[in-house]
Amino acid sequence: MTDLTADEARRIILRAQGLLGADARRGGVHGMLRRLGAVQLDTISVLARSHELVAYARLGAVGRDTVERAYWHDPAQSFEYWCHAACILPVEHWSLYAFRRRAYRERRYRWHEVPDHVDKLLEQVRASGPVTTADVGGARAARNGEPGAGEWWDWSDSKIGLEWLLDIGELVCTRRVGWRRVYDLAERVVPADLLAEDLSDEECVIRLARIAGRALGVATRGDLIDFLRLKGRFAAILDEALLSGAAGLVPVTVSGWPARPRANGSASRATPARSATAGSSGATITAATATGMPQGATTASAGATLTGGAATATADATLTGGAATSGAGVAGGFGGAFAVPATAAFRAAAASANAWADPAALEAEPRGRHRTTLVSPFDSLIWHRGRTERVFGFAYQLELYVPRHKRVHGYFTMPVLAGGRLIGRVDPARDGTTLVARQLSLEPGLTAARWADALRDALWEAAGWVGCDAVRVERADPGLAAHLEAGVR
Repeated sequence: MTDLTADEARRIILRAQGLLGADARRGGVHGMLRRLGAVQLDTISVLARSHELVAYARLGAVGRDTVERAYWHDPAQSFEYWCHAACILPVEHWSLYAFRRRAYRERRYRWHEVPDHVDKLLEQVRASGPVTTADVGGARAARNGEPGAGEWWDWSDSKIGLEWLLDIGELVCTRRVGWRRVYDLAERVVPADLLAEDLSDEECVIRLARIAGRALGVATRGDLIDFLRLKGRFAAILDEALLSGAAGLVPVTVSGWPARPRANGSASRATPARSATAGSSGATITAATATGMPQGATTASAGATLTGGAATATADATLTGGAATSGAGVAGGFGGAFAVPATAAFRAAAASANAWADPAALEAEPRGRHRTTLVSPFDSLIWHRGRTERVFGFAYQLELYVPRHKRVHGYFTMPVLAGGRLIGRVDPARDGTTLVARQLSLEPGLTAARWADALRDALWEAAGWVGCDAVRVERADPGLAAHLEAGVR
């Protein structure tokens, strides 16, 4: 098993998230989406909407129209569905969310009772083509007999129906008009080969675990759960996929990260172990162990030889007909290499580890230039607030819904990333063609002499991207204000 320092883990995470090194720009916006696995959507727009800010943070000042076209294009390259939250997802991941679509269909409930006329809505889309909520009476419910007069959260029956049909996969959204979802039949939009792919719940969770692991680089079990928002039997499937090796992730120990809790609630010892030896025997482990599923529902098998901390395996990772065969060889990088064996040695390593890593992320140490940028509150780099504090030592709370007089950092506070660290926070706004930093601060322990230029660069680059030609700081830490005056008015 490989030991990682907290700094090594942080750099692996930044590279996996496309914020370290030149490779992050390859493939443009859609390439970024495929690397991240999911980009969260949110209605709030301060400088720009969050899905635009995520692309900007990684790709720089790419045109906002270019970002929109890359997400919503004809033919479809992505679709909207539930991952960590409402997200834009690569269209090639359509079949991986079949487990969630089935779960929604089984419970027939979506925050509200599903209306009786939902079948008529589906037939309307089938007969008349794509629709928005405006075509079916609007998104808001009536109030006092007045159509559309309800609050934003008080949906009309038609909106509830369309959203439920999207949840269960009858409809899909692959584009928007004026920020309204356009709902169309999945069979008209999703490529036929993806529609025909019928994956079990186990196959879906295993493949998504691999995607989440690649996107996160290094992650705890809780980080993976949060990325995919799994619970109940789906979380149990993930657990067995990790322990059996089917998920294709390898156990690591990150110094300074909490030990992994045992099943009885106590913590396991995260003991460093760069060297391990084991025989080359393979094993067959079923994912049924933790889930109560029928034996043989998902099977993971691989063999590996571990010597002096190095392991090799040649088996390709595949998932066919309900069976998973997993193996990955890794060499160099962080002083250890791994296979993905379902052996007693692998399970022992997993039991003492406190995190999981993408094997490919361990092949070479991350190198290259760090991005200096503002980070959206809904960026996957900081989705999990506990992970954000663990990785960056950055305690973050979005204060949108905190009463104004109780806010500490501001309404839409965005972390500032520089030098591979979250160095400060800004609460941005716009005043005509001026980007306004209503409040700007450095993290405790960081000096303005060292980091003021990075804050200034982040503000000016963001200003240029959203079409502003000036930056104004209204409030800053006392020691920071003087250092900013040279370049910020």
